[in-house]
Amino acid sequence: MYSKSVFERIQRIPEGEPFKASLLIGIAPYSSIRKALSTLVKSGYLMRVSQGVYVRPKINDYLGAIRPSSRKILELVAKGEMIDITGAEAVQRLGLSTQMVLKEIFLTSGRTRTIRLENGGRIFLRHVSPRKLVLAGRLAGIALIALWYLGKNGVTMATIRQIRKRLPPQEFDALKKEAPSMPAWMREKILNSGEESLW
Repeated sequence: MYSKSVFERIQRIPEGEPFKASLLIGIAPYSSIRKALSTLVKSGYLMRVSQGVYVRPKINDYLGAIRPSSRKILELVAKGEMIDITGAEAVQRLGLSTQMVLKEIFLTSGRTRTIRLENGGRIFLRHVSPRKLVLAGRLAGIALIALWYLGKNGVTMATIRQIRKRLPPQEFDALKKEAPSMPAWMREKILNSGEESLW
């Protein structure tokens, strides 16, 4: 009886969209929810991503069931927090470094912690000051994180030139608008990045 109600609710969740078991509270008693989820995982209809997190996986003809991206998982388990990539990954994406990032590490305005995945993987969340993440989720945010990572001695006008080339004009403008909250060394280089000095 309860398992049918749980199944019908899960059917309305799009494939590939992770959800928390707590979403089902109110549909059935907790013990019935746990039992229904366990049965659906064993049948292959659901995939358990991490503790309390499940997904109706998308199926690839060659790869089989596809786990949701780390970003999607974090949007669910760290809801309300500002989250973005680390400085090491930011400088790599902007062409300022060729060093590859091997661990899945994200910066967060929340607490530092590790999310253990069912496949044995881990997603690391590292707390940083919220002012480093004010542009999280956009290209300007990646640039800001890269600047913080490189630090006072690592940011030159050549660095700003490279960043400007990589960002659409509106994203670089968004970065400049955050100048008042930047430390003086960063603010000066951003605000002095006129067209004549960059091109």
